[in-house]
Amino acid sequence: MPTYLSRLVIAALVCLPAYLLVAADVGRDSLGNLTGGDWPTFRGADRSAVSPDTNLLQTWPEDGPPVVFDVPGPGRGYASVAVAGKRLFTLGDSTSIADDQDEYLMAFDRESGKPLWKLKTGEAWNEGNSTWQSSRSTPTISGDLVYVLSPRGELVCAEAASGNERWRKNLKSDFGGNKGDGWGYSESVLIDGDRLICTPGGAKATMVALDKNSGALIWQVPRPNDRGAGHASVVIAKIGPTRVYVQQTASGPMGVRADDGKLLWTFDFAGRITAVIPTLIVRGDLVFSTTGYAGGGMLLRQTPASDGEIKIEEVYPLNKALNNKHGGVVLLGDYLYGGQGDSSALFCAELLTGKIKWQARGSGQGSAAIAAADGCLYVQYANGTMSLVKASPEKYEELGAFTVPGSGERPSWAHPVVAGGRLYLREQDRVVCYDVHESR
Repeated sequence: MPTYLSRLVIAALVCLPAYLLVAADVGRDSLGNLTGGDWPTFRGADRSAVSPDTNLLQTWPEDGPPVVFDVPGPGRGYASVAVAGKRLFTLGDSTSIADDQDEYLMAFDRESGKPLWKLKTGEAWNEGNSTWQSSRSTPTISGDLVYVLSPRGELVCAEAASGNERWRKNLKSDFGGNKGDGWGYSESVLIDGDRLICTPGGAKATMVALDKNSGALIWQVPRPNDRGAGHASVVIAKIGPTRVYVQQTASGPMGVRADDGKLLWTFDFAGRITAVIPTLIVRGDLVFSTTGYAGGGMLLRQTPASDGEIKIEEVYPLNKALNNKHGGVVLLGDYLYGGQGDSSALFCAELLTGKIKWQARGSGQGSAAIAAADGCLYVQYANGTMSLVKASPEKYEELGAFTVPGSGERPSWAHPVVAGGRLYLREQDRVVCYDVHESR
């Protein structure tokens, strides 16, 4: 009879995402321009931070890959970029393409970096430590619409082509939302069919579903005694026939039935954890959660119950060695890769056991934001160092590193994006795009 661990292994292998089983290539049109490879929201379309691109550079020259464009415009902020079709979107304040210091949702041409339009979302977020100030939510693109959430809770929907505002809501005033810390909202909203899913936080409307075209409320779900929204973004799981929205607030992870907004399960942290920031990793029935400071990483399992409900059980408890503050963790095969806390140390660990395979310090300093593509990790450190690392559980191997132009004044916290054979980096008032496709 299979052991519990072997059942987990089998489930994990069966539920491997398609892009890990069949590699996708990046095409070119008749003019040689790269085609495809959209990254329409935070951590990509499936929120894994793993790009399907192949035929990418496996080493970098000393000064980095070839630069496609390096343009000003995004302003202050830690929002990453979202790319779809011919456009690139981000959020920032005090931008060099506006006459004021307010916050704007902005669109740029994906090929040249030329600014296309800007839409004011509200005043800049200037609360708390100056390092924490400004925008941090990555836009989400769905068809001809783009959505973004400001630190103040302004949820704005705009036309992707023109920037004309369609509708807006405020997570605090419209839904009684509450943050679990003083750092403002950071979530990138989820679009699932005709619905927009987001997390106002608090015990009244912890999570809500809205009509993506009008902003009308479809359902809201309260989590009893919820401490408030964290910074993670909602991920979708499928347990048998049930579609589940999985999220973690300042209270801990939770699962909500997609159809009607029923709260299926919660898993409360034992104590208060300050930095509930990384987005959960979902594979099949498994949910990996990690947090910063006094937290760590833990693995949970969603199990169908006889009454049609879903229960949650712990596979292994919080492991402080798997602590991640805000740079995120990626899952490749059976292994997790991420930065430890706010340090420059990286780790590789087994998903199913939490066992550390290796720990190492790279070329950069400070926390590490991470993405993955074509067997490599793309690691951007807080000091502006960008490094390419082989994704292997055997050992740490750096394949190249360079300093991102314009970095150093504020922390480099925006997550890197690999899409269509290009690496996109947001560095305060600059977007820098590199060609990382291997020449044929």
